[in-house]
Amino acid sequence: MNKIPYSDFEKLDLRVGKIIEVQDHPKADKLYILTVDLGEPAPRTIVAGLKIKYTQEQLRGKQAVFVANLEPVTLRGIQSEGMILAASDENKENVFFIKPEKEINSGSKIH
Repeated sequence: MNKIPYSDFEKLDLRVGKIIEVQDHPKADKLYILTVDLGEPAPRTIVAGLKIKYTQEQLRGKQAVFVANLEPVTLRGIQSEGMILAASDENKENVFFIKPEKEINSGSKIH
């Protein structure tokens, strides 16, 4: 495992967000298009590869932890403005998005 200095970790802006809408990605079988409230004036679009493990109903309305300061990237024609954090086993048979233990305000920072 490669070690990084704490100063690199401090660069990450990890926040709690609430998934307010989930749509199928029109050009990808494994991707959803999430509309996420990160406590900002407008919600963000985040593309996530959770479709094979979660239904739209299982994600809609849930809170999760997101990386908020990634440069936007276009995934199969849709711009993604962040990343949801998830854990998985080695073969990715079990995938679980990371969420707070209890409901907390959208935009709350992870320290």
